[in-house]
Amino acid sequence: MPIRLALTALVFLLGLFDVFMAASFLFTPHAGAAILGVSAAVPAGWATIRADFTAFFGVAALCMMVGAWRRNGDLLLVPGLLFGVALLGRALDLVLVGAYPGWAQPMAVEALHVIVLVAAWRILPHHRVRELAG
Repeated sequence: MPIRLALTALVFLLGLFDVFMAASFLFTPHAGAAILGVSAAVPAGWATIRADFTAFFGVAALCMMVGAWRRNGDLLLVPGLLFGVALLGRALDLVLVGAYPGWAQPMAVEALHVIVLVAAWRILPHHRVRELAG
C-alpha cells in the first residue's frame, strides 16, 4: 500500500509540474519556449508554440492529476503515450543528428514520466488495454 500511495503522489506532483509548464507556454510562450530551446520566426509560429505545447503539457497534466486523484490507472495511458512518443522522438534525433548541450535533461524528465506512469498504471485499478480499444 505505501508504494501505491507514493506512486499516486508522484504522478500528481509530476502533473502539477506539467500544469506549470502548460501555463508557461500559454501565458509567456517566449519564456516557455526558451526553457525547451525552441523559437519561432513569425507570429504564427508563436501561436503554434502557445497552442501545441500548452495542449501537450495541459492534457498530460489533467490526465495525470485526475487519474491520481481518482486512483484511475486508465487515465495514465494518455500522458504515458505522450511522453513515450516524445522520448522516442528525442532518441531518434540523438541517433540521426547527434548530441547537443543539455540533451540528457529533457530525455530524463520524459523517461521519468514514462516509468512513473507505467508503474502507476500497473498498480492502480485499470481496464485491460484490449477492453479500452475494443
